[in-house]
Amino acid sequence: MATNIGMMDSAYFVGRSEILSWINSTLHLNLSKVEEACTGAVQCQLMDAAHPGMVPMHKVNFDAKNEYEMIQNYKVLQDVFNKLKITKYIEVNKLIKGRPLDNLEFMQWMKRYCDCVNGGLNNYNPLERREACKGGKELSKKSAASQPSTKSSASVPKQATHNGKRTDPTHTNTSVKAARPSSSGGHSAAAQAERTKFEQQITELKLSVDSLEKERDFYFSKLRDIEILCQTPDIEKSPVVDAIKRILYAAEDDASVVAETQSMVVSEEVELKSDSQKRKNIINVDVDVAASNSLSPRQRLSETSDVHCSGSPLVTY
Repeated sequence: MATNIGMMDSAYFVGRSEILSWINSTLHLNLSKVEEACTGAVQCQLMDAAHPGMVPMHKVNFDAKNEYEMIQNYKVLQDVFNKLKITKYIEVNKLIKGRPLDNLEFMQWMKRYCDCVNGGLNNYNPLERREACKGGKELSKKSAASQPSTKSSASVPKQATHNGKRTDPTHTNTSVKAARPSSSGGHSAAAQAERTKFEQQITELKLSVDSLEKERDFYFSKLRDIEILCQTPDIEKSPVVDAIKRILYAAEDDASVVAETQSMVVSEEVELKSDSQKRKNIINVDVDVAASNSLSPRQRLSETSDVHCSGSPLVTY
Protein backbone atom coordinates (compact mmCIF):
# COMPACT_ATOMS: atom_id res chain seq x y z
CA MET A 1 0.00 0.00 0.00
CA ALA A 2 1.17 3.54 -0.73
CA THR A 3 1.02 4.55 2.91
CA ASN A 4 4.24 2.66 3.65
CA ILE A 5 6.37 3.39 0.59
CA GLY A 6 10.02 4.16 1.28
CA MET A 7 12.13 7.08 0.11
CA MET A 8 13.83 4.91 -2.53
CA ASP A 9 10.52 3.87 -4.08
CA SER A 10 9.92 4.74 -7.73
CA ALA A 11 7.12 7.08 -6.66
CA TYR A 12 9.69 9.60 -5.42
CA PHE A 13 11.43 9.68 -8.79
CA VAL A 14 8.42 11.12 -10.64
CA GLY A 15 9.33 14.49 -12.17
CA ARG A 16 7.89 17.88 -11.27
CA SER A 17 6.31 18.41 -14.71
CA GLU A 18 4.55 15.04 -14.56
CA ILE A 19 3.17 15.85 -11.10
CA LEU A 20 1.90 19.24 -12.30
CA SER A 21 0.23 17.80 -15.39
CA TRP A 22 -1.42 15.11 -13.26
CA ILE A 23 -2.81 17.68 -10.78
CA ASN A 24 -4.00 20.05 -13.49
CA SER A 25 -5.68 17.33 -15.54
CA THR A 26 -7.31 15.67 -12.54
CA LEU A 27 -8.63 18.83 -10.86
CA HIS A 28 -8.90 21.13 -13.92
CA LEU A 29 -6.43 23.59 -12.46
CA ASN A 30 -3.63 25.64 -13.96
CA LEU A 31 -0.78 25.30 -11.47
CA SER A 32 2.66 26.26 -12.73
CA LYS A 33 4.63 25.28 -9.61
CA VAL A 34 4.29 22.39 -7.19
CA GLU A 35 4.70 24.71 -4.21
CA GLU A 36 1.45 26.48 -5.18
CA ALA A 37 -0.29 23.49 -3.56
CA CYS A 38 1.21 24.28 -0.15
CA THR A 39 -2.18 25.47 1.16
CA GLY A 40 -3.41 21.87 1.50
CA ALA A 41 -6.59 22.47 -0.48
CA VAL A 42 -5.33 20.59 -3.54
CA GLN A 43 -4.46 17.56 -1.42
CA CYS A 44 -7.94 17.59 0.12
CA GLN A 45 -9.59 17.58 -3.30
CA LEU A 46 -7.30 14.81 -4.53
CA MET A 47 -8.45 12.70 -1.60
CA ASP A 48 -12.03 13.65 -2.46
CA ALA A 49 -11.39 12.41 -5.99
CA ALA A 50 -9.96 9.13 -4.70
CA HIS A 51 -12.70 8.68 -2.09
CA PRO A 52 -15.82 10.57 -3.23
CA GLY A 53 -17.84 12.05 -0.40
CA MET A 54 -15.19 11.33 2.23
CA VAL A 55 -13.83 14.90 2.37
CA PRO A 56 -16.07 17.70 3.74
CA MET A 57 -15.34 20.09 0.87
CA HIS A 58 -17.24 22.97 2.51
CA LYS A 59 -14.43 23.11 5.09
CA VAL A 60 -11.68 23.36 2.47
CA ASN A 61 -10.33 26.84 1.74
CA PHE A 62 -8.80 27.35 -1.72
CA ASP A 63 -8.25 31.02 -0.92
CA ALA A 64 -5.97 30.32 2.07
CA LYS A 65 -3.11 32.81 2.25
CA ASN A 66 -2.15 32.81 5.92
CA GLU A 67 -0.56 29.90 7.74
CA TYR A 68 -3.44 29.42 10.15
CA GLU A 69 -5.82 29.07 7.18
CA MET A 70 -3.52 26.49 5.59
CA ILE A 71 -3.31 24.58 8.87
CA GLN A 72 -7.12 24.29 8.88
CA ASN A 73 -6.95 22.62 5.46
CA TYR A 74 -4.35 20.17 6.71
CA LYS A 75 -6.53 19.41 9.73
CA VAL A 76 -9.30 18.40 7.32
CA LEU A 77 -6.79 16.25 5.43
CA GLN A 78 -5.58 14.64 8.66
CA ASP A 79 -9.15 13.82 9.67
CA VAL A 80 -9.63 12.07 6.34
CA PHE A 81 -6.39 10.12 6.86
CA ASN A 82 -7.60 9.05 10.29
CA LYS A 83 -10.95 7.88 8.90
CA LEU A 84 -9.21 5.85 6.20
CA LYS A 85 -6.57 4.61 8.69
CA ILE A 86 -3.75 6.07 6.64
CA THR A 87 -0.56 6.22 8.70
CA LYS A 88 1.22 8.78 6.49
CA TYR A 89 2.71 11.57 8.62
CA ILE A 90 1.93 15.08 7.32
CA GLU A 91 4.77 17.53 7.94
CA VAL A 92 2.52 20.58 8.09
CA ASN A 93 5.19 22.99 9.36
CA LYS A 94 7.37 22.27 6.35
CA LEU A 95 4.61 22.18 3.74
CA ILE A 96 3.06 25.55 4.63
CA LYS A 97 6.47 27.21 4.15
CA GLY A 98 6.10 26.57 0.42
CA ARG A 99 9.43 24.80 0.04
CA PRO A 100 9.55 23.07 -3.37
CA LEU A 101 11.19 19.81 -2.27
CA ASP A 102 8.85 19.11 0.65
CA ASN A 103 5.73 19.81 -1.43
CA LEU A 104 7.08 17.77 -4.33
CA GLU A 105 7.71 14.73 -2.11
CA PHE A 106 4.24 14.93 -0.59
CA MET A 107 2.63 15.27 -4.03
CA GLN A 108 4.64 12.29 -5.25
CA TRP A 109 3.20 10.28 -2.39
CA MET A 110 -0.32 11.58 -3.20
CA LYS A 111 0.03 10.48 -6.81
CA ARG A 112 1.14 7.00 -5.80
CA TYR A 113 -1.75 6.69 -3.35
CA CYS A 114 -4.35 7.86 -5.88
CA ASP A 115 -2.92 5.52 -8.50
CA CYS A 116 -3.18 2.60 -6.06
CA VAL A 117 -6.73 3.47 -5.01
CA ASN A 118 -7.96 4.70 -8.42
CA GLY A 119 -11.42 5.34 -7.03
CA GLY A 120 -13.57 8.14 -8.42
CA LEU A 121 -10.83 9.59 -10.63
CA ASN A 122 -12.49 8.66 -13.91
CA ASN A 123 -15.97 10.14 -13.38
CA TYR A 124 -14.98 12.89 -10.98
CA ASN A 125 -16.24 16.45 -11.57
CA PRO A 126 -13.70 18.73 -9.83
CA LEU A 127 -15.41 22.01 -10.80
CA GLU A 128 -18.73 20.98 -9.29
CA ARG A 129 -17.11 19.70 -6.09
CA ARG A 130 -15.03 22.85 -5.76
CA GLU A 131 -18.07 25.14 -5.76
CA ALA A 132 -18.74 24.29 -2.11
CA CYS A 133 -15.24 25.44 -1.07
CA LYS A 134 -14.22 28.92 -0.07
CA GLY A 135 -12.55 30.50 -3.08
CA GLY A 136 -13.35 27.47 -5.22
CA LYS A 137 -15.57 29.26 -7.74
CA GLU A 138 -13.03 32.04 -8.32
CA LEU A 139 -10.25 29.50 -8.81
CA SER A 140 -12.34 27.54 -11.30
CA LYS A 141 -13.08 30.72 -13.26
CA LYS A 142 -9.40 31.66 -13.38
CA SER A 143 -8.43 28.19 -14.53
CA ALA A 144 -11.17 28.13 -17.18
CA ALA A 145 -10.17 31.61 -18.41
CA SER A 146 -6.48 30.76 -18.69
CA GLN A 147 -7.05 27.60 -20.72
CA PRO A 148 -8.97 29.26 -23.65
CA SER A 149 -6.46 32.10 -23.71
CA THR A 150 -3.63 29.67 -24.27
CA LYS A 151 -5.61 27.94 -27.01
CA SER A 152 -6.36 31.24 -28.78
CA SER A 153 -2.74 32.36 -28.52
CA ALA A 154 -1.69 29.07 -30.09
CA SER A 155 -4.12 29.55 -32.98
CA VAL A 156 -2.87 33.07 -33.86
CA PRO A 157 0.44 31.97 -35.43
CA LYS A 158 -1.39 29.41 -37.57
CA GLN A 159 -3.70 32.13 -38.91
CA ALA A 160 -0.76 34.43 -39.57
CA THR A 161 1.10 31.75 -41.52
CA HIS A 162 -2.05 30.98 -43.48
CA ASN A 163 -2.43 34.64 -44.46
CA GLY A 164 1.27 34.84 -45.25
CA LYS A 165 0.86 32.34 -48.11
CA ARG A 166 -1.07 34.90 -50.18
CA THR A 167 0.97 36.38 -53.05
CA ASP A 168 -1.58 38.95 -54.20
CA PRO A 169 0.23 42.30 -54.82
CA THR A 170 -2.70 44.21 -53.34
CA HIS A 171 -1.91 42.67 -49.96
CA THR A 172 1.80 43.55 -50.03
CA ASN A 173 1.46 46.55 -47.72
CA THR A 174 -0.63 44.70 -45.22
CA SER A 175 1.85 41.81 -45.20
CA VAL A 176 4.73 44.19 -44.57
CA LYS A 177 2.82 45.85 -41.73
CA ALA A 178 1.95 42.47 -40.29
CA ALA A 179 5.59 41.41 -40.42
CA ARG A 180 6.61 43.96 -37.83
CA PRO A 181 4.34 42.72 -35.06
CA SER A 182 5.29 39.14 -35.85
CA SER A 183 8.97 39.98 -35.44
CA SER A 184 8.32 41.66 -32.11
CA GLY A 185 6.19 38.72 -31.15
CA GLY A 186 9.11 36.43 -32.00
CA HIS A 187 11.41 38.40 -29.73
CA SER A 188 8.88 38.26 -26.91
CA ALA A 189 8.44 34.53 -27.40
CA ALA A 190 12.20 34.01 -27.24
CA ALA A 191 12.40 36.13 -24.11
CA GLN A 192 9.55 34.18 -22.55
CA ALA A 193 11.26 30.89 -23.40
CA GLU A 194 14.51 32.12 -21.88
CA ARG A 195 12.67 33.29 -18.78
CA THR A 196 10.98 29.91 -18.43
CA LYS A 197 14.36 28.22 -18.75
CA PHE A 198 15.82 30.38 -16.00
CA GLU A 199 12.83 29.73 -13.76
CA GLN A 200 13.31 26.00 -14.20
CA GLN A 201 16.98 26.34 -13.30
CA ILE A 202 16.07 28.35 -10.19
CA THR A 203 13.57 25.70 -9.16
CA GLU A 204 16.14 22.95 -9.63
CA LEU A 205 18.66 24.90 -7.56
CA LYS A 206 16.06 25.37 -4.82
CA LEU A 207 15.39 21.63 -4.79
CA SER A 208 19.12 20.95 -4.60
CA VAL A 209 19.54 23.39 -1.70
CA ASP A 210 16.59 21.84 0.15
CA SER A 211 18.07 18.38 -0.32
CA LEU A 212 21.45 19.52 0.99
CA GLU A 213 19.82 21.21 3.98
CA LYS A 214 17.96 18.00 4.83
CA GLU A 215 21.17 16.00 4.62
CA ARG A 216 22.99 18.57 6.77
CA ASP A 217 20.27 18.50 9.43
CA PHE A 218 20.31 14.70 9.44
CA TYR A 219 24.05 14.42 10.12
CA PHE A 220 23.98 17.29 12.60
CA SER A 221 21.30 15.51 14.63
CA LYS A 222 23.46 12.35 14.65
CA LEU A 223 26.48 14.29 15.92
CA ARG A 224 24.33 15.94 18.56
CA ASP A 225 23.14 12.52 19.76
CA ILE A 226 26.77 11.36 20.03
CA GLU A 227 27.66 14.48 22.01
CA ILE A 228 24.78 13.90 24.44
CA LEU A 229 25.88 10.27 24.86
CA CYS A 230 29.44 11.36 25.62
CA GLN A 231 28.15 13.61 28.39
CA THR A 232 26.72 10.66 30.33
CA PRO A 233 28.36 10.66 33.81
CA ASP A 234 29.02 6.90 33.81
CA ILE A 235 31.19 6.96 30.70
CA GLU A 236 32.27 10.59 30.53
CA LYS A 237 35.79 9.86 31.86
CA SER A 238 36.36 6.90 29.55
CA PRO A 239 39.39 7.21 27.21
CA VAL A 240 37.27 6.29 24.21
CA VAL A 241 34.79 9.03 25.06
CA ASP A 242 37.66 11.51 25.48
CA ALA A 243 38.93 10.55 22.04
CA ILE A 244 35.48 11.02 20.52
CA LYS A 245 35.19 14.45 22.12
CA ARG A 246 38.56 15.50 20.75
CA ILE A 247 37.41 14.52 17.26
CA LEU A 248 34.07 16.33 17.66
CA TYR A 249 35.61 19.55 18.91
CA ALA A 250 38.71 19.54 16.70
CA ALA A 251 39.39 22.49 14.42
CA GLU A 252 38.93 22.19 10.68
CA ASP A 253 42.66 22.37 9.90
CA ASP A 254 43.67 19.84 12.58
CA ALA A 255 44.32 16.76 10.46
CA SER A 256 46.40 14.85 13.02
CA VAL A 257 43.64 14.58 15.62
CA VAL A 258 42.57 11.10 14.47
CA ALA A 259 46.09 9.67 14.76
CA GLU A 260 46.54 11.28 18.18
CA THR A 261 43.27 9.89 19.50
CA GLN A 262 44.09 6.43 18.17
CA SER A 263 47.47 6.40 19.92
CA MET A 264 45.82 7.74 23.07
CA VAL A 265 43.24 4.95 23.09
CA VAL A 266 45.90 2.28 22.43
CA SER A 267 48.15 3.54 25.25
CA GLU A 268 45.19 3.62 27.62
CA GLU A 269 44.35 0.02 26.73
CA VAL A 270 47.96 -1.06 27.40
CA GLU A 271 47.92 0.67 30.78
CA LEU A 272 44.62 -0.94 31.65
CA LYS A 273 45.99 -4.40 30.79
CA SER A 274 49.12 -3.87 32.89
CA ASP A 275 47.05 -2.58 35.80
CA SER A 276 44.76 -5.59 35.62
CA GLN A 277 47.76 -7.95 35.62
CA LYS A 278 49.21 -6.21 38.68
CA ARG A 279 45.89 -6.50 40.44
CA LYS A 280 45.79 -10.23 39.70
CA ASN A 281 49.27 -10.72 41.16
CA ILE A 282 48.37 -8.73 44.27
CA ILE A 283 45.20 -10.76 44.71
CA ASN A 284 47.14 -14.04 44.43
CA VAL A 285 49.65 -12.89 47.08
CA ASP A 286 46.84 -11.81 49.36
CA VAL A 287 45.17 -15.18 48.94
CA ASP A 288 48.38 -17.03 49.85
CA VAL A 289 48.91 -14.88 52.93
CA ALA A 290 45.33 -15.35 54.03
CA ALA A 291 45.61 -19.10 53.57
CA SER A 292 48.78 -19.29 55.62
CA ASN A 293 47.27 -17.16 58.39
CA SER A 294 44.27 -19.46 58.60
CA LEU A 295 46.45 -22.53 59.48
CA SER A 296 46.91 -23.59 63.09
CA PRO A 297 50.44 -23.62 64.68
CA ARG A 298 50.56 -27.44 64.60
CA GLN A 299 49.73 -27.42 60.86
CA ARG A 300 52.39 -24.81 60.23
CA LEU A 301 54.94 -26.87 62.20
CA SER A 302 54.05 -30.02 60.30
CA GLU A 303 54.36 -28.23 57.00
CA THR A 304 57.75 -26.81 57.86
CA SER A 305 58.95 -30.19 59.14
CA ASP A 306 57.75 -31.78 55.91
CA VAL A 307 59.67 -29.25 53.97
CA HIS A 308 62.83 -29.74 56.01
CA CYS A 309 62.51 -33.50 55.91
CA SER A 310 61.88 -33.60 52.20
CA GLY A 311 64.97 -31.53 51.65
CA SER A 312 67.29 -33.53 54.01
CA PRO A 313 69.35 -36.39 52.49
CA LEU A 314 69.69 -38.07 55.92
CA VAL A 315 66.04 -38.84 56.29
CA THR A 316 65.09 -42.45 55.58
CA TYR A 317 61.62 -43.94 55.26
